[in-house]
Amino acid sequence: MDLLDQGMLDVGDGNQIYWEVVGDPDAKPAVYVHGGPGSGCSVNARKALRGGNYKLVLFDQRGCGRSTPHASDPAADMSVNTTDHLIADMERLREHLGIEKWLVFGGSWGVTLSVAYAQRHPGRVSELILVAVSLASARELDWLYRGVSRFFPEAWDRFSAHAGHAPDLRRAYADLMESADHAVREQAAVEWMRWEDTVLSLESFGKPHLFSDRPSSDMIAFVRICAHYYANTGFVGDLVGDADKLAGIPGEIIHGRRDMSCPPDTAWRLARAWPDATLTVVDDSGHKGSAAFAAAIDAAARRFSP
Repeated sequence: MDLLDQGMLDVGDGNQIYWEVVGDPDAKPAVYVHGGPGSGCSVNARKALRGGNYKLVLFDQRGCGRSTPHASDPAADMSVNTTDHLIADMERLREHLGIEKWLVFGGSWGVTLSVAYAQRHPGRVSELILVAVSLASARELDWLYRGVSRFFPEAWDRFSAHAGHAPDLRRAYADLMESADHAVREQAAVEWMRWEDTVLSLESFGKPHLFSDRPSSDMIAFVRICAHYYANTGFVGDLVGDADKLAGIPGEIIHGRRDMSCPPDTAWRLARAWPDATLTVVDDSGHKGSAAFAAAIDAAARRFSP
């Protein structure tokens, strides 16, 4: 999609978020909500809704990508980086761009933020497309940062040992990422990313080092933000329990059957609680997707495209 506009938006608390608009200026508005938390938007995100015709808004959430201050800077204040802050940032961006209502597309952590945003501002969401579902519940996070270790005991031992085998590993890593010592932060980030890649290592498609193959500063920002959010259970409540707040919003939920990081039962539970949503489980896909997974996203984009 062609770049139409871009800029930096002051969202308060000393933060500015990077945003851009791509696609057809006269088409239906949509917003892409990236994962992580803390991954930022890549150029490839511009193709997220290629199956339809959209004016697509992309933005880097607080502390990552091209937004400032960057969370790799230890002076960046994480106390003003929570889900409530991100929801408010999305509303400020929507108003800044003069958009009344938009389709919200989220992947992985982006699903958590998209659902939380839609439950807070249902009148501003025309539809939801949610892929690789994660809702940051204690149940899901306990699986990703402990339960799935049953499949990868050697890698788990290394990951856990780096944080002293702490009972609350997410909190222990969050504390390491607040160290004044750059070397401590960097090594903790390396170990966290190694674990994330290990969990996805059995998948047949996608990049082999999806998490760890990025510059050191981006890796540190990613892990600092991710550990901060997940030590606090995503700063969200029971999003499935509040699914009634999505009533009237059409949705497409797309999930990989082989997703080891985010097992498909959460997507299934969300679809059961939200009658306006359609669930597609892609049998050959994991968290990183597949050709069939991409085709399902394209079909969802076509469904909601005028």
